[in-house]
Order: sequence, then C-alpha cells, then structure tokens
Amino acid sequence: MNKKIEDFWLEFIDKNNLEKIIKYSEYFYFGHTEELANNLLELVLSGKKKATSSVLKQFEIEKESLPEIGEYSIVTDYYNNPRCVIRTTNVRLIKYKNMTFEICKLEGEDKNLESWNYNHELFLKRIAKENNFEFNDELIIVFEEFELVYKKS
Repeated sequence: MNKKIEDFWLEFIDKNNLEKIIKYSEYFYFGHTEELANNLLELVLSGKKKATSSVLKQFEIEKESLPEIGEYSIVTDYYNNPRCVIRTTNVRLIKYKNMTFEICKLEGEDKNLESWNYNHELFLKRIAKENNFEFNDELIIVFEEFELVYKKS
C-alpha cells in the first residue's frame, strides 16, 4: 500500500462527499520517461489531455481488464506522487489504421494525425517488442476518454 496514494484518495473522497466504499482502479503516470510523464501530467492538469490510448494486445497478454466507464484513476508524477483524479467517460476499440485526428486530438499531444501516428508508432513498437508481438496497422487501440475530476490545489 502506498500511503501517499491512499491519503490523496481519502482527501478526494472527503472533499467531494463521496461514499468511502468507492475505490480507484489504479494509479499511474503517463509515458515512460520522467520528462514525458511530467509533460503529459501538465496536459491533464490544464485540461488539454482528455484521453489516452494503449493497445488491446497488451491488455490480453497481461490479463488486465479494459478500462470501464465511471472508473476513477489517480494520475501521479514520475515519482508516484499523486496529482489528480480522472474518471473514465468513454472507451473505444479502434484499429490503428482507422484512427482519425478528430479522435486522437483528445489526447492533447499532437497537432495533426501524422504527428500522432509517428509518436504512437514509436510507442507501440516499443510495447510490441516488450511483449513479443509485432506492430502493424491492424492492431486494436484501446482509446480511453476521461475527465479531470480533482486536482491537488
């Protein structure tokens, strides 16, 4: 158990008059480097980042459940210091090759579809290599939309 995370969650529950039985699904930081994690966190905190994407194959390999609408998650900085709570509002399964800028711009990171494709191809190739599968444009993207519901003042 991470005391900082648990204290942060209880503070969120208390300040929002929610029932203590409500739980968060996970805590995490976006990205895989300190710089990226902190940049993406700032996009969430500013309200520009309203979605994230991952690959279905990784969920299957790791036997993890897909995100569900209504779930809460705690977003941390790179060092797992809790910074905000998000709530999943939508989950879509989309083939990589069918991604549109209308959808991916919700991630708040890219100026156009080409930039999104470039950055996510690098990301997905790294995930594929780590999990022993091949990247291709038929991969199913788990596109999770969320809303920022609480941030530490």
